[in-house]
Amino acid sequence: MQQRPHPPQPAVPGTASTGRRLINRWWRRQTPARQDRFATLAPLVSVLLFLAAIVSAFWTLRNEEFEREAESVKRDAEIAQQQIRLHLIENQEQLVQMARQIVTREIDAEEVQRLAHAFGSTRPALLQIAWVDALRRRRASYASPMADADTHPLGSPEDRSAAGQPRAREAEAAFIIARDTRHPVYSRPFRNSIGNAVFQTDVPLLNGGVFAGALIVEYSVEGLLRYFVPPEVARRRAMTVLDDDGSVLASTVVMLPGRADVQAPITFDVPVTPAANGVVLRAAGYRTSALLIGNTLFWMVLALSGLTLWMLLGTWRHMRRRAQIQSALVQETNFRRAMENSMLTGMRAMDLEGRITYVNPAFCAMTGFSDSELIGRLPPYPHWPPERAEENSRLLQQELLGRSPAGGIEVRVMRKDGVLFDARMYVSPLIDPRGKQTGWMTSMTNITEAKRIRDQLSASHERFTTVLEGLDAAVSVLSVQQGELLFANRSYRLWFGADARGHSQLASGSLPRPGYEADGDDAVDGLSGLPAQELTHTGADPREVYIESLDKWFDVRSRYLQWTDGRLAQMLIATDVTARRRVEEQAAHQAEKAQVSSRLITMGEMASSVAHELNQPLTAITNYCNGMVSRVRSDSIGRDDLVSALQKTSRQAERAGQIIQRIREFVRKSGPQRQASDARRIVDDALELASIELRRRNVTIHSYVAQRLPELMVDPILIEQVLLNLVRNAAEAIDNAQMPASRRYVELRVVPRHNAEEGGFVEFSVTDTGPGLPGEVIGRLYEAFFSTKPEGLGIGLSLCRSIVESHRGRIRAQNLYNGTAVTGCRFAFSLPVEIQPSAAVASDADGATDNPATVTSS
Repeated sequence: MQQRPHPPQPAVPGTASTGRRLINRWWRRQTPARQDRFATLAPLVSVLLFLAAIVSAFWTLRNEEFEREAESVKRDAEIAQQQIRLHLIENQEQLVQMARQIVTREIDAEEVQRLAHAFGSTRPALLQIAWVDALRRRRASYASPMADADTHPLGSPEDRSAAGQPRAREAEAAFIIARDTRHPVYSRPFRNSIGNAVFQTDVPLLNGGVFAGALIVEYSVEGLLRYFVPPEVARRRAMTVLDDDGSVLASTVVMLPGRADVQAPITFDVPVTPAANGVVLRAAGYRTSALLIGNTLFWMVLALSGLTLWMLLGTWRHMRRRAQIQSALVQETNFRRAMENSMLTGMRAMDLEGRITYVNPAFCAMTGFSDSELIGRLPPYPHWPPERAEENSRLLQQELLGRSPAGGIEVRVMRKDGVLFDARMYVSPLIDPRGKQTGWMTSMTNITEAKRIRDQLSASHERFTTVLEGLDAAVSVLSVQQGELLFANRSYRLWFGADARGHSQLASGSLPRPGYEADGDDAVDGLSGLPAQELTHTGADPREVYIESLDKWFDVRSRYLQWTDGRLAQMLIATDVTARRRVEEQAAHQAEKAQVSSRLITMGEMASSVAHELNQPLTAITNYCNGMVSRVRSDSIGRDDLVSALQKTSRQAERAGQIIQRIREFVRKSGPQRQASDARRIVDDALELASIELRRRNVTIHSYVAQRLPELMVDPILIEQVLLNLVRNAAEAIDNAQMPASRRYVELRVVPRHNAEEGGFVEFSVTDTGPGLPGEVIGRLYEAFFSTKPEGLGIGLSLCRSIVESHRGRIRAQNLYNGTAVTGCRFAFSLPVEIQPSAAVASDADGATDNPATVTSS
């Protein structure tokens, strides 16, 4: 039944026009640059799509050609397989018929020989036919001219027993299979004696079901390809016979010697039937596109497409370059306009007649006039002050003649509201692209504030220079690299003149100037390469320098700074401290005298005790001498007794001499000598002198000196003087207070300590059991000439404090309490040492077992 065609659908009214309107609206919304880009890219995209279609068609044709070639290869391989199969089956059928005739004895050996000759002569691929009985004896045979007639089809008996030859191995295996299966069998391929690939067909001879031998036919693999493959197939394809290992047995293509076999892109393998012995027939084909590639129209289309693409690319690059140039021009114009509108410098352009042709917004803002009020005006201009019109006209004529100074000119400008301000104008010619001058460009800067700051800076510089010149200290600045004296005030010039050697002497005495190391005639800049910005923040500790040529002492303070031109410089401020040094020397001399006087006073106060101490050995010496004289006169002393008495007398004299020598060393006048001293030795020497006073006052002293104390860098005589003064004061306080015997003792302790404020130090403490000190006395203990003793001079404790503080130590005094009752007073002073914090462990009376010490009593 015939179907009627459907009527055409009516078009939706207005759809096309609506689409066009939308496209036009979208196109108008695009910028011109984007429209140019779309107009350029659209042809390029169309050409690319056309090229893609051509390439796709070419690729499709190539694939179809490949598939047709693969189908042709498969067909030729099957044709060759069919031809070989038909010939092998035909030969097999004739051999089976001949085998039946042999078994039925219709033919004898001679007849078999004749039939084999006739059978083999018409089949060139057949190399040998043999009749072999069950015992493998050859009864009749035929060999083609291409075969070895003497070779047994199953190999020699030796080869069969060894099974080492391929013929013997493969032929024997096929013979055994034919005997067992009672069917024709094809052997695996092997190489014969002349190296050709062959395989055999074994047709069993069965006599009443009993195996009686076999007809063995040997085929040449190469002969099968040569005679059974159709010639037209052999011309089109490369036919190859492979074994089951993939080795080539024969091929219709002979490879050149030394060249490797190239795998064909199209191959098809089929088995060689009915052999079924692993032999494969392979057909190889190669795809060609000679017709397609040789088509002139194809190459013409391809060339024209490439040319069009290249031209479109060139046009696109040209349009893009033009768009970039246009964008750069717009940006440059906008930048110049923005720069002119934002700059604070006023710009004014004039033609050669002096007519204003251009002013920027900054010029209008400076003068208060709009550009319409200025452009086109001739002199006199509205921003000229009336009283300076003549001067400004003269300056304008200089500008028009090109005689304006390069540094600009200062002028007075009047704003529209009548306010005047100072300005500096720079004039330069306007040159067009052809090198012709078309006018003048004037730049104007308001310098009112700058001029005011400059005047202030000048006044400030004058005041600063006046201050520096009026200083009593010498101020100098020296360039580190060049050694040039950059600045020197009046005091420096008065003392050293304008020579830089004075700066070097102040900086480092007689050494070379800082920053250089002299080595022979070469000077090496030690500060070379260092950043000046970092050095300017680096100062130096003040030091005192003696200038021998002036016989003056200077307190010198130095600092590195960056000079106005960027060079690294050193500034020195040297203050004359000669008077202060002399006062300090006199004070030190007086202090030394006070120390000696204090020691003499101490010995004077101890005179009676010392006399009593010396009286004992002197009395013993007198008694020993009188006794010896009496006994000598009476001849009642022996020699040994006399020597013994003299030795005792000598010991008493030595004891008196030691007392006098110790007192002499204590009061001897000498300058302070700081040296590494042992705290134990200082304590022992002080207690040796103090013991005289302590025994007189019947006061006992207990001393505790910690072991392994660090050495102290002190003057041992001065520290001994401090200890002696404190011990004597403690004994005197106990004696004057008439304390009972249980409280008549003084304790002296020397222990190492450490705290975060003072670091490591050794503390000497003297503790008494007297009545203590009143509160108002503790605050005035160290005042000069203040004493609580009626006959005291008030210099002992003041001198002790001076001695301790000169050794960077501290001295303290405090009362000891038991509840609210005062039980004594404790004086302690510390001397700093450099020890590890872990070693500075505070010791107390209960820690004597942990810190072994020596305790003495007297």
